[in-house]
Amino acid sequence: QVQLAESGGGLVQPGGSLRLSCAASGSIFSINAMGWYRQAPGKQRELVAAVTRGGSTKYADSVKGRFTISRDNAKNTVYLQMNSLKPEDTAVYYCNVDLIGPELVRGDYWGQGTQVTVSS
Repeated sequence: QVQLAESGGGLVQPGGSLRLSCAASGSIFSINAMGWYRQAPGKQRELVAAVTRGGSTKYADSVKGRFTISRDNAKNTVYLQMNSLKPEDTAVYYCNVDLIGPELVRGDYWGQGTQVTVSS
């Protein structure tokens, strides 16, 4: 069917950087929007950033100017470059992809999540 493989999380000091990647594979006809969400302990999952197939982006106010989302349509991959990380960025980050997959059915798919911890 469809699989999303995330990578790039880890432990980083405040002010540091990380780059997350999410590659979609399987029975994919086309991909629409791709994005990243995060969920901190005791909080609801929130949108961090999203990018359309055409390259239009949107960001949560809390990450504007620090995070950059990009995608490689040839590789069905979305990236999140995170700079100037703060302790409040600590969360599990989830990749989300809106795509047309098996049997040409549109679906919303989630990655397994990758932990990002910002701490000294």
